[in-house]
Amino acid sequence: MTAGTRNEWQEWRGWRAAAQDALYAPGGFYRRAEGPAGHFRTSVHATPLFAGAVARLLCRVDEALGRPAALDFVDMGAGRGELTSGVLAALPADVAARTRAYAVEIAERPAGLDHRIEWLAEPPWGTTGLLFANEWLDNVPVEVAEVDAAGVARLVLVREDGTERLGEPVDGEPARWLERWWPLPGEEGLRAEIGLPRDEAWAAAVATLRRGLAVAVDYAHTADTRPPFGTLTGFREGRETTPVPDGSCDLTAHVALDACALPGGRVLPQREALRALGVTGARPPLTLASTDPGAYVRALASAGEAAELTATGGLGDFGWLVQPAGIADPLSQ
Repeated sequence: MTAGTRNEWQEWRGWRAAAQDALYAPGGFYRRAEGPAGHFRTSVHATPLFAGAVARLLCRVDEALGRPAALDFVDMGAGRGELTSGVLAALPADVAARTRAYAVEIAERPAGLDHRIEWLAEPPWGTTGLLFANEWLDNVPVEVAEVDAAGVARLVLVREDGTERLGEPVDGEPARWLERWWPLPGEEGLRAEIGLPRDEAWAAAVATLRRGLAVAVDYAHTADTRPPFGTLTGFREGRETTPVPDGSCDLTAHVALDACALPGGRVLPQREALRALGVTGARPPLTLASTDPGAYVRALASAGEAAELTATGGLGDFGWLVQPAGIADPLSQ
């Protein structure tokens, strides 16, 4: 890391501040040239079918909006613009001609990116269309709490090398968030990630949307499936690793999407959302193999990719938080 002095980086800090610098400060993980795709595989990177499904969702939003003269697509946490580019490529020509595409990312604009894509550090205000946040909220840094020997939930402090110790008791709004969304029994060692900053980040993103639909996609848990020891982890070069806030790895934790949801929002599994958008993973009929072998092979490959996106125990377990803004839920149709 280049930000701060060595002594500053060796100080004990809460995980939120440590992760913020490790991920987003100059020289941080998300400012590297290789981008997220160099370290982990998301639905966007797995297959073009995902971008195609998002394009179909944008078309449904377009219809619900009455086919406006300008249709906005906002890609939150856009990486290197892979999803935005894929959605534009998959749209019907008449919809693409009306679409204004925005990639929201702190890193520099990649060379050679489609000229139709506007590259922004913050989402634009007053948009009409679809705001889509794929694996964005899990990288909004949060504090970690752990129960001590006396049954008190305390903040977990960390140094740059990943060494941890317990700090002050959790109080104020973070304590109220834990009580409401992730109550910790008084058993030593139990942990939770305090998702309040993610709730606030999601509310702020949705507030930029004048009318349309906002969707957040992430590995998630809900009130009845909170993990007893939290989910904070690291990823480096495609492999899960110990979380160390030194800028060498991604730092991520699953998202309490039910806490993020605003009135009218709902959470559903990715497999259910994608099937509603035509991604089923069904094998092509065997008769196609004899009538058109090439088409059969292509359809079989597509079915395999769809199966990966919807697989139980894998990408299909992602949660989709669907938040309509002034329209009916396009995924409930």
